[in-house]
Amino acid sequence: MKQLLLAAVALCISPGLAAQAPAPKARAASPSRDQLGMTCAQILELSSTDWVSQFNEKAKDAAPAQQKTLRAIAVYGKCYDARTDRLAASLAKSTAGPLMGARGNFRDLQQALDAFTSKVLAAADPPAGDVKTAYAQLYEKQFRYEFYQGYEKPPAKAPDTAAQEPAAASPSKATAPAPGPASSPAAASVPNAPGDANPVTMAKNHFGELLDALPEDKEHQLHAAFGDIVGRSQISEATRLAIYRYAIFLLEPPSATPFSPPPF
Repeated sequence: MKQLLLAAVALCISPGLAAQAPAPKARAASPSRDQLGMTCAQILELSSTDWVSQFNEKAKDAAPAQQKTLRAIAVYGKCYDARTDRLAASLAKSTAGPLMGARGNFRDLQQALDAFTSKVLAAADPPAGDVKTAYAQLYEKQFRYEFYQGYEKPPAKAPDTAAQEPAAASPSKATAPAPGPASSPAAASVPNAPGDANPVTMAKNHFGELLDALPEDKEHQLHAAFGDIVGRSQISEATRLAIYRYAIFLLEPPSATPFSPPPF
């Protein structure tokens, strides 16, 4: 009887003790091992080229150089996508984001870019390697980010105090203000230059030269696929330049000097 009584008391006390026991703490999320202890924000402060170089130098394993490069590109792409996802979510919450029609137009553009990319990589001679393919997938991410970036509200301007201060010089001798930063590398390099001095014209001409160097059947195939991209009326000049530079990157042989620097 005494043993039964003790067992009953233990059963009554145990739930109370269990309820008072502190729950195990959840582990705080930590960056991936391949982020080298850095946050995505810190990684994206570097160019993709600088990040890959730093990763290859500091990654503490005996993996081959190509494998490290592929891992580095994957990390950069993951961070880039996460930033774009946050921007898209923020715009959706504020109702400032793109409407359904604009999102549909961009989906069509993305599908055309994907189709062109697949055709170029398949037509490459020598065949495109894993690193070239990985970089292509990375650089194509610029279009989605810049699409949402176009819906961000510009930062509020600081109060204009110039009118409250005495003028230092007459208007005829005033120095022109320096241009402000552009929202993207593509936008920063589209001056209002006529003819062959225009960056879009220069990129278009070089793209044509690369196409002309291909066998005739591949040239026609890629020309038609590229026409599905640039034939869209809603594309801005900055985006058009970025698309031409991206296409040139895909078509350039490994031995060629790059026509333009990476987009990021």
